[in-house]
Amino acid sequence: MIPRYSRDEMVSIWEPQSKFQIWFEIEAHACDALAELGVIPKEAAKIIWEKGNFDVERIDEIEREVKHDVIAFLTSLAEYVGPEARFVHQGMTSSDVLDTCFNMQLVKATDLLLEGMDRVLAALKKRAFEHKDTLTIGRSHGIHAEPTTFGLKLAQAYAEMDRNKQRLQLAREEIATCAISGAVGTFANIDPRVEAHVAEKMGLKAETISTQVIPRDRHAMYFSVLGVIASSIERIATEVRHLQRTEVLEAEEFFSKGQKGSSAMPHKRNPVLTENLTGLARLIRGMALPAMENVALWHERDISHSSVERMIGPDATVTLDFALHRLAGVIENLVIYPENMMKNLDQLGGLVHSQRVLLALTQAGISREDSYRIVQRNAMRVWNGEGAFLDFLLGDEDVTKAMKEEDIRAVFDMSYHTKHVDTLFERVFGA
Repeated sequence: MIPRYSRDEMVSIWEPQSKFQIWFEIEAHACDALAELGVIPKEAAKIIWEKGNFDVERIDEIEREVKHDVIAFLTSLAEYVGPEARFVHQGMTSSDVLDTCFNMQLVKATDLLLEGMDRVLAALKKRAFEHKDTLTIGRSHGIHAEPTTFGLKLAQAYAEMDRNKQRLQLAREEIATCAISGAVGTFANIDPRVEAHVAEKMGLKAETISTQVIPRDRHAMYFSVLGVIASSIERIATEVRHLQRTEVLEAEEFFSKGQKGSSAMPHKRNPVLTENLTGLARLIRGMALPAMENVALWHERDISHSSVERMIGPDATVTLDFALHRLAGVIENLVIYPENMMKNLDQLGGLVHSQRVLLALTQAGISREDSYRIVQRNAMRVWNGEGAFLDFLLGDEDVTKAMKEEDIRAVFDMSYHTKHVDTLFERVFGA
């Protein structure tokens, strides 16, 4: 995490103070359950809540000596609680605290990610309806294909991000588990009812069955979803970058007053935000693979996953949170140039209607092979800069024998390509 690509609200989830507060709540809730079960005195559980506190600097100081973060935390806690601290962590192991806390942090982080996703969806929907009927050229392989609308481009992005929101909601459910099952996960030294109580109080579900750690297939799935979302962000960002190229200039990032695009060339207006998003997406995707490799741990517990998660947990969620809000800002402020879209659409002299001509000739009785040959020979003349497609068709005897002039001209009607826009919008946004 670096401040340049971070939002404070997400960063705070991963700060030591927040982490240790969750640790304390896990331990204190466990003490409440143990007290109800008669394992520890009820007065002790009450005192733990009343006196319970910790000092981050003191924990760091103790850890430098004992080389164990949970023991360091418990020692600092005991300095505040007093004698009743002997009842803390009864029957528990470090993973009970670490894993439950990590999942709690991921749940909190996911709630913020869902807020960012909602902002992106709102921006895409607003701009999609704004440009629902704005004609533009659709491209395949980067080459002009057939007309579409800019609204449909944005609707496609909306549908993709909406699927990602659903994936993220499922990922939140997947990761929202708690394990308070003790060494090797057998509950030998702690009643399963303690786990159930802690899970309820923390807003989690009790893990179905764990070893000494919560199974890491859950985390592999979670970080993979973050990687998919990052890929979708990159897809949208890449589209904007292409559309902002000088030769295209159908849309561009907002360029604010006083902004400068280049230290050398004062004329530059570069797609820096979407280039930035492309880079951030690479980082987030790169964190999915280590999460998958964390699934295979030794027997009931090892800590080969620990160092990975201490880095990818904060970094992936903080980076994706920043990226979602940056993308939302790009869409909200995106500058659209409908006149350039029409200019580009007309650039090939009507070739974008070649399929319609092909279909019309086949319907007029000419074989598909011959129709393709007739259309292509005229299209290649346009590619060579010899003239306009419609003019060549009107001068081609093979075409005029099969079709009337008014029928040939009708093939060039742009509205033909937008007749199902409403249907597609209803599929994406509802009636």
